[in-house]
Formats: sequence, C-alpha cells, structure tokens
Amino acid sequence: MLRFVRLRRLWQVTVAACWLAMVLLGGGFLWFAFHVASEEVRLDRSADGIVALTGGASRLDDAVDLLAAARGRRLLISGVDPRTNTADLMRRVPDHRRWFDCCIDLDYSAVNTIGNAVETRRWALDHGFRSLIVVTSSYHMPRAMLELAHQLPGVTLIPYPVVTQQRRAAPWWSHPANVKILALEYFKYIVASARIGLDAPPGATTVAASRGRAKI
Repeated sequence: MLRFVRLRRLWQVTVAACWLAMVLLGGGFLWFAFHVASEEVRLDRSADGIVALTGGASRLDDAVDLLAAARGRRLLISGVDPRTNTADLMRRVPDHRRWFDCCIDLDYSAVNTIGNAVETRRWALDHGFRSLIVVTSSYHMPRAMLELAHQLPGVTLIPYPVVTQQRRAAPWWSHPANVKILALEYFKYIVASARIGLDAPPGATTVAASRGRAKI
C-alpha cells in the first residue's frame, strides 16, 4: 500500500511538472513571437561596421543600402554560399556595385549562426570595430544577437531586423508557415541560450590590440 501511494505521488508530481513545463514553454513562445519585429526600424545612429547574415536577398539589399548611407565604414556579408562570387552579389544590387571594390568583405566559412558570430568576431577584431549594425531577418535577430553578444562582449550591437512583406501584411498567427518558422526559431533560441549559459566566453574583446591590423 505504501509503495502504491509513493508511485501515485510520483505520478502526480511528474504530471504537474510536465504541465508546468508546457505552460512555461507556451508562455515563452508567445513572448518570443510578439517581440519579433513586425516593422523595420529607422536607425538614428551609425556604427563602425555592418554585418549581414545571409539567408535572404532583402538582407543584402538593406545592408548595402546602410553602407551607402554611411551608417558603417565596412560591411561583412557572412555565410556566403561558396558557389556565389562577387559578381553574383553585385548583380543583386546594381546601384551599389562600387562598394564591393572598397568596403565589402565576404565570409565563405560560416554555415550557421554560430559560425556567423565567430567570423564576425574575427572580422571586428581585425578592423578594430567597437560597434556593429546587425542585419538579419526579424525572426532570426534574437538568436543572432545572442550568439554575437557571446562572441563580442565588448562591442555594441545595433539590431536592424529585415521584415518580410508577409510579416508586415498580417499577424504572425494568421499564417501557419510563420507560426512554424517562429516555433522552430524559438526552439533554437532556447538551445542556444542553454549552450551559451554553459559555455565559457571567448574572452575579452581586445579591440585596441587589433587596431594595428585595421583595414578601414
């Protein structure tokens, strides 16, 4: 009888814990979804550099527009497909071709957001940058900022979320595809947060020591 009571209590605690976890995850998802930008921002400041994380054509357009508007001195396009060359990218932004000759750097190494952050850290240190404008999709921005802040604890990060037309036109919950994207990104954000919480930081961002190698 005593064993039965213990098993029953264990079952009750397990069920309660599962319900609590579901409530916390559901509440966290709603918080995440409602805090993803639905409108593009208007920057009221500039930065030393601009980094665009690849994944959508509009990210490149917006990033090069920011560079042309003198919002940053150089632009890093991180995670470029190895099959894509400079000429391919120039054709996407024909009005800003000249910037590729002087002020745009391409990163072919990164294959995910962690790689984006690592390569951005290397680039920022090489150029002695203390502030960066981050260009990526609005739903990807929270995780991108999390990874970049972990790699660049001494650098100011300014988000510039790129918002799709579909996202602007209707609430996120009205499109199953948007709900799926947000849910997947929320899961990735939780995993990244847990990993970073257990991971040792890469060390202080020694920007000053890198200024001698800066190519501005």
